[in-house]
Amino acid sequence: MASLHFCQECNNLLYPKADQQRRIMVYACRICPYDEIGENKCVYRNDLLTVTKEQIGVTTDLGADPTLAHADIQCPECGHDDAVYFQDQSKRKETRMILFYVCTRCNHSFLDPTLPSDSRPEVE
Repeated sequence: MASLHFCQECNNLLYPKADQQRRIMVYACRICPYDEIGENKCVYRNDLLTVTKEQIGVTTDLGADPTLAHADIQCPECGHDDAVYFQDQSKRKETRMILFYVCTRCNHSFLDPTLPSDSRPEVE
């Protein structure tokens, strides 16, 4: 885990820097000539969280949202022919174009029935 280092002489923050003569990484002060050898070679760490599948999320009162598009698709729960639809909202680099539908009558969430079963995400 990377931590902050401070100058022993002027108490300012030390920044990682490559020492070309000694060919090592040091933590150097930008105010005075002080530097120290860093025992931890980690300067920056970026942990990525991975979402493995699409999820519907919160769908309460989506049928009354005037900004969502409507589709003439039959609800498998109540048989009503009007539903709003939206795309997966996960923050991934590659998101498939899977549409989630919400019935405007019973608020049931479902997927397009023409979607092949092998590419269907789990609906919770």
